Amino acid sequence: MTDYKKELHPYAYAPAYQKRVAYFSMEYAIAQCLKTYGGGLGFLAGSHMRSAYHLKQNIIGIGILWKYGYYDQVHRSDQTMGVLFLEKIYSFLEKTDIRFEIKVNHAPVQVGVYFLPPKVFSTAPVFFLTTNLPENDYLAQSITHKLYDSNQEAKIAASILLGTGGLKLLEILGLAPEVYHLNEAHALPLAFALYQKHRDVAEIRKSLVFTTHTPEADGNEKTDIRLLDKMGYFSYLPLDEVKHITGIKQDTFDHTLATLRLARKANGVSEMHGKVAHKLWGKYHDICPLTHITNAQNYAYWADPYLYSYLNQGNDKKLVHRKKKLKKRLFEEVADQTGDLLDENIFTIVWARRFAAYKRADLILEDMERFERLLANTQEPVQIIWAGKPYPADYGAISVFDRLVHLSKKHPQCSVLVGYELKLSKLLKQGADLWLSNPLVTHEASGTSGMSAAMNGAVLLSTADGWVPEFIKHGNNGFMVPPVDAALPLHEQNKHDATNLLDTLEQEILPLYYQQPAKWLTIIKNSMREVIPFFDSDRLARAYYEKMYT
Repeated sequence: MTDYKKELHPYAYAPAYQKRVAYFSMEYAIAQCLKTYGGGLGFLAGSHMRSAYHLKQNIIGIGILWKYGYYDQVHRSDQTMGVLFLEKIYSFLEKTDIRFEIKVNHAPVQVGVYFLPPKVFSTAPVFFLTTNLPENDYLAQSITHKLYDSNQEAKIAASILLGTGGLKLLEILGLAPEVYHLNEAHALPLAFALYQKHRDVAEIRKSLVFTTHTPEADGNEKTDIRLLDKMGYFSYLPLDEVKHITGIKQDTFDHTLATLRLARKANGVSEMHGKVAHKLWGKYHDICPLTHITNAQNYAYWADPYLYSYLNQGNDKKLVHRKKKLKKRLFEEVADQTGDLLDENIFTIVWARRFAAYKRADLILEDMERFERLLANTQEPVQIIWAGKPYPADYGAISVFDRLVHLSKKHPQCSVLVGYELKLSKLLKQGADLWLSNPLVTHEASGTSGMSAAMNGAVLLSTADGWVPEFIKHGNNGFMVPPVDAALPLHEQNKHDATNLLDTLEQEILPLYYQQPAKWLTIIKNSMREVIPFFDSDRLARAYYEKMYT
């Protein structure tokens, strides 16, 4: 067997980053061709692994190799959204000869391991677990078929694989991490496997840290404790003992709360999220200290180097020319997918992220009459592009996507794209004039897409949620609509946010773009300068060592 312990990192660890960390994440957005991600959680993990490599940190990633990825988003024959599950094969991953067994629902399951060497994509080393092996029956193989399978038992089994299986892999490799970092609570079975080993909660707390990404109670996973017990989520510990060590006496098991009680430290992913998390979880006794580390994206991966080169040279003419060239590149993709020929001289708005109700992809349509007037304005014309992947069983979000598709058939300056993954995300950010973000305030833990958009000369217009209040100086480096009363009914919040958003767009942004291009360019340049270094993931990777690991 290859001695991966000797071959993990191609560098000597920097003095500040000697402590070994095992990072557990259900998804990693490392490269377009590696379909092990669904959304922002993966984008964050991918940027973290790149910065860990750049800073020479002693981190190992543990994940799952999904046979069908998340899913491939396609157009149906009428351009509405379709879902395709296509088998993925990766010749650049090393198929190891490591094999071991875990138990799921009291049945033996064989686990194989693939290795992503750091040299392939300049990341920390990542091990991917799979049950897609001929030794397993179909049910066991299906554990690693789909990221976030809609079947509850399949999701529980995936968590057992990531947590319990990940620990077993580290033991086989002869690696003893000083810190186990759970990126969300998916890998919580790791804590029970550690308890099975040490029989001491204090021993778990010495090494376990936790990042929570969900700022609302309903979004945090809760499961029937008896189902989890039956499937082996708790490493087959007696249920009374599980209730004792987690402090959860009810029949409904709160995954986030249990993790907060078993971890040494936890963090939210923006300053605002840290405050929301304190309000949400502070009422419970015996939770660990809860801080915040604002998310970030990897500058080296996301930023267009030519834009920054011209920015640093003070060459405004070349910067503007480069931005138009990037818009043309995006518009080629738009034309290929939709048949719409967009104009690089027209102000282009992009809304692109995971489709979820609180992100409000169609907020700009709240007042349809006003939206139609916006599109009909020939003096200050606009083009709008939407993209994003709903959860494949979220039929409400899919219906919103399809509504936008039908709207785009009426209006040639509106386009809806499929395949929102790393490649398309980069194209959209490079081609956008305005990056639109309008989540319902306090519902977005961080929302990092605007960071990498700013690194590509796209100006942000957003509600005051997640990371945005830490960055935006209104009218100087972006635009932030005034917050509305969160106590108002949802339909009234939507109405006020939509009105404020369109007021800002029509009364401030469009006049700047068309009538004062020099001022608009200054906002672009301010945005590009001020998004780094704080919102570069090198800062994030350093902060985790300083605030969470040491």
